Amino acid sequence: MGSLADAAEQDEDLPDDAIARERGPLRRCIVTRQVLPKEAMLRFVIGPARELIPDPGGRLPGRGLWLAAQDGVLRKALKQGAFARAARGQVIVPADLGAFVVSALRQRVKDFLGFARRGGEAVAGREAVLEWLRAGRVALVVQASDGSPAERERLLGRRELPVLAPLSGEALGAVFGRDRVVHVAVAPGKLAQGLLVEAERLAGFEMDAGHGPA
Repeated sequence: MGSLADAAEQDEDLPDDAIARERGPLRRCIVTRQVLPKEAMLRFVIGPARELIPDPGGRLPGRGLWLAAQDGVLRKALKQGAFARAARGQVIVPADLGAFVVSALRQRVKDFLGFARRGGEAVAGREAVLEWLRAGRVALVVQASDGSPAERERLLGRRELPVLAPLSGEALGAVFGRDRVVHVAVAPGKLAQGLLVEAERLAGFEMDAGHGPA
């Protein structure tokens, strides 16, 4: 039986829906050639005018071009002409593609937090978060990227929970209808899982590119 990488090579010419049936949740990066879970990747499609469009939600029609979710991989794709090669034709790449990707991923983080807030699956503020922590209702904690690391440690104590810091206090505040928020707790469930995925993808671009918090 061949390896996953060998199978991905054989799938190169298949339409995207056929790849989905054959490869399930895995996709092959057009730069690194790694076969990875979709959650660790970013999808692009080619628009009607041959423009390259990031599709972080994975819902736009057309064949997907997949990259490992890292800024360095995106830079290499642009330098090597990987999108045009994979699309087998001219591709118009936006000049601010990296910034657009970061902005789109930040928006997805905000969207997941907003869904969690409206569904009663997220609370903001030190006292509310502490109450949930004591009750064991927390799957992960979101902290303002410009908050105090020492304050984060005091809040969590010895609790071992995922801690994300994808947004500034001002951006978190906008999600919760406040001027600024430093601490957010998210309950277990699909929204927490989705938030973790989006924050990790965003981190892959921000850590490499050095984009500031928003």
